[in-house]
Amino acid sequence: MLNFYKKAITVLVGLLAVSVLLLFGALKHTFISQSLLPRGDSELPWRASPEDDTSQGGASEAIVLDDTYGLEYDLFIAPKAQYPAASVGLVFTDAKGEPRLVDLSRYSELTFTVKCSPANELALMVFTVDERVTKLDDFLTYRSPLSFFSCGEQWQQQRIDLTRLETPQWWLTNFDFKLSMSEYSLQQVPKILFASTTQSPQNQLLHVRFNQLELAGKEWGYVYCVAGFLFVLWTIAGVWLFRQHTRALTESLKRKIQQDRPLVAYQQLSVEPKRDKDSDAILRYLTTEYANPELNLEALVNAIGVSRTKINDILKAELGFTFTGYLNKLRLTEAARLLSESKDVSVGEIAYSVGYKNISYFNKLFKEEYGCSPKVFRSVY
Repeated sequence: MLNFYKKAITVLVGLLAVSVLLLFGALKHTFISQSLLPRGDSELPWRASPEDDTSQGGASEAIVLDDTYGLEYDLFIAPKAQYPAASVGLVFTDAKGEPRLVDLSRYSELTFTVKCSPANELALMVFTVDERVTKLDDFLTYRSPLSFFSCGEQWQQQRIDLTRLETPQWWLTNFDFKLSMSEYSLQQVPKILFASTTQSPQNQLLHVRFNQLELAGKEWGYVYCVAGFLFVLWTIAGVWLFRQHTRALTESLKRKIQQDRPLVAYQQLSVEPKRDKDSDAILRYLTTEYANPELNLEALVNAIGVSRTKINDILKAELGFTFTGYLNKLRLTEAARLLSESKDVSVGEIAYSVGYKNISYFNKLFKEEYGCSPKVFRSVY
């Protein structure tokens, strides 16, 4: 059994190490992020695009000051148009700098730090393709769900949930959608827009700065795949270890029974004569009376007329046991024989037949002796 335990420990440690590495790798791929700043290092290329209301007869203006390491711009909101507005968009581009649609469905939030002078209320809009109405060359046909955030003269950390943006009512009404049809897809996104709102100050210069602009998300598919693979792997390992344990336990029990048999009195008496009358009497008495549940050291003293001390000395010298130790060894060895040969006899009946009144006590002694319960012993031997 010692070799089995060494092998089992080696296998389990190896499996644990593999499991940790696989789970670590899965978690690394699960929590994904994509920084948009600095712009030159981002894997999602983009360019800043100032937008205003001049096409609607307005006089508002957006001026980009920096879009390399951060995003910095000025807005001037003039109340000339019916809906005065100015904004700066992050237009996604291809390798040639041409606008393109990107898939942001992997990401669930956008985080950034922002400050404004003076304090301001801004909107974040994500332009998305709605296959039913969107015309790629007309941004008014893109579904543009949005969220609002505050900014002041101190840096503030903002976290926008990209899965819970609100589609403007005017857009739904304009394209004859019900107000409840607010679902959208992030699979085709041409740009992200930071825009002024109706609560933005008018007729004054608004200075806005962003940094640490980052998309983040979770892809649990990696974890599910690794978890499934590890479940199968641990199941296979468990079955293999169980079979190896059964095999090792069977071999161990066979060796133990072979080692114990020479200690049984009735076998020893048939092999070699005893050296003196007292030891012969002790072993013969135990051979015939071991199954008596009332047998104890006092009964043996009265039956053969040998003192308690001498009985223990003889058993210790002859077999290496005390009276109680040898009696249990004798009973348990016989119980093991009966368990292996009498498959139809219950464990309780065998326990009573070898001299035990209490089955629980018998099970406890048997497990201490053979390393397994009587039922397991019977199943593997």
